[in-house]
Amino acid sequence: MARSPGIMPRDEPVLTREFVFGTVAAVFAIEAELLSTPTRGRANIARARQVGMYLAHVGCELSLTAVGRLFDRDRSTVAYACRRIEDAREHPPFDQLIAKMEGAVRSIVRTSPALRRDLALVEQGGR
Repeated sequence: MARSPGIMPRDEPVLTREFVFGTVAAVFAIEAELLSTPTRGRANIARARQVGMYLAHVGCELSLTAVGRLFDRDRSTVAYACRRIEDAREHPPFDQLIAKMEGAVRSIVRTSPALRRDLALVEQGGR
């Protein structure tokens, strides 16, 4: 039986990637696809990717390994990105931005059963 376009089977997590990438892309005014390019890219893209990894780990409570799969990166790269963002939070304007983004992400995750289910799939090894 063929599936309808736009309908994904239950075991293919897509919400998490769209949610995290879309959130970061909107705030940093970039295209979401740039967050998973194989190269580092421009500094603003690299910083946005690091923020995305941080939000996926801290805001969505995904493991470093799961975040790595989401961003097509190694878990050590995710750990480095999270450290970089934590260090950058010493600057009040950046800290305020990250705090607002983290709060929004946590709120949406808390109130969305579909996203929580999708996050569990990502954690279990889905993408």
